[in-house]
Amino acid sequence: MAGAHLSPRQKMINLMYLVFIAMLAMNMSKKVLSSFGHTMEKLSENNIRVNNNNQGILNNLAKKATEEPAKYQKKYQKAQKIKQLSDEYYNYLQGVWDKLRSEAKSDDYEEWDSDEPVNNLFFAKDEKLSPAGQEFLDNMENYRDQIAKLTDNKELQQQILKRFATDDEPSGSNKKKLIPYMNARYEGFPLVTTLKNIVQIQSDIRNTEADLYNNLLGQTLMEASSLNMYTGIVALDKTAYFTGETVTGKIVMGKYDPTFKPAKFESNVGGTVESGQVKLNFRASNPGTHPIEGKFIFKQKDGKDIEVPFSSEYTVITEPNDAVISADKMNVVYRGLKNPISISVPGVGDKDVKASAPGLRKVGKGKYILNPQSGKEVTINVSAKLSSGKTIHSKKIFRIMDVPAPQGAIRGQTGHISMPKSSLARAAVGVVLKDFVFDLTLRTTGFKVKVPGSATIIVNGGRMNAKAAAAINKARRGDVVAIFDIKSTLVGEGAGLKIKKASTILVEIK
Repeated sequence: MAGAHLSPRQKMINLMYLVFIAMLAMNMSKKVLSSFGHTMEKLSENNIRVNNNNQGILNNLAKKATEEPAKYQKKYQKAQKIKQLSDEYYNYLQGVWDKLRSEAKSDDYEEWDSDEPVNNLFFAKDEKLSPAGQEFLDNMENYRDQIAKLTDNKELQQQILKRFATDDEPSGSNKKKLIPYMNARYEGFPLVTTLKNIVQIQSDIRNTEADLYNNLLGQTLMEASSLNMYTGIVALDKTAYFTGETVTGKIVMGKYDPTFKPAKFESNVGGTVESGQVKLNFRASNPGTHPIEGKFIFKQKDGKDIEVPFSSEYTVITEPNDAVISADKMNVVYRGLKNPISISVPGVGDKDVKASAPGLRKVGKGKYILNPQSGKEVTINVSAKLSSGKTIHSKKIFRIMDVPAPQGAIRGQTGHISMPKSSLARAAVGVVLKDFVFDLTLRTTGFKVKVPGSATIIVNGGRMNAKAAAAINKARRGDVVAIFDIKSTLVGEGAGLKIKKASTILVEIK
């Protein structure tokens, strides 16, 4: 060999060169590990953003379901199922991630190169799946199969099936050998790649959730954008009028879109077109029911006309025959609270209107306070003496609901948040009732804190005690501290009312 004739100096140079090449390769491997770690951080941040957007969509659907139940209730129920399945699987993965993350001995990604934590968790000695590995695989397949059934969109179904596919994967130079999914993706891989893969699956969950929500809303928007789906709506300021009284109201298209400008409008009661709606102003005729009907005519781009008919009616009465009862806040009343109720009968003075119900008391002209106690419903009975001497009777049933469970909050933030551990150790744990119809003041009386690697700590009051602060100060970057079993009490109105435990706060140490 030519190397046999090299001088000792040249041999030493060659040896140093080989060592240098090996060091470069090791350094490159460490940089790759860091790259996986940084990618995982970006995915985690994106997961929080997507989850917040998804929650906004879900809240909007909830509002729509209340406002237009016939159109949105089933969509909202399906969205709730999507949310439930997604959160359950996401939280399961977070538990696996936390368990594996605890095996890392430092916060340096370049030291997360061992494959033992993953192999020990997911695989048995014969390279077959351990119970934990089988559970990991079963949870992915179960989520995939259930979530795909929640849409009729074939393209989206295929996308979901592909996104969470667990088929055997080809290996080798000829790609003919098949390896089980778990072995191909996790066996022998460094810890950091598995942690990054879990966060990637969590990202796929949130993106799938968003895709399904957008598909639900997209179907509604397509229906709304079709002109054939619109109909004329007669919206009168009142539903009944006395003889000779002026009838006021408007006729609008669909969602009261002011951009609609019909080429022509026809109606049996006249009216003037103003900003996509028709203003009505005519005198009511004889007692009885009278029609309001006509049509909007629009010019299409092809020159053809399309007609959108409308039909309604109004009633002219000589005297009232029923009471009008409405809840000032909403159509339910809350147990233990002072619910304001307005009760009146058109055309009848307040002194001739009598109302009664358990927990009901009068506080002003037509104004009452209802403080319901036991039961699921409360009935308000009303009697009114008309000018003719006739007495009419009416009743209204209200559902009785408990004050909903509040949300745990730190600095006004709820759910999954992130902050330095020094800030968390000094933070106050509060509770909020978001979007609740009553302005209630809640005071935190106690909670529990779970820091990875430490026992659960019970805290009395609304701030971290010394033991909790000490445990938090031992947490590492990326650890998720759980604050749960949050208890609170009402201050002021409703004091003494039992409040449900608040939702958990998850704080990621950054």
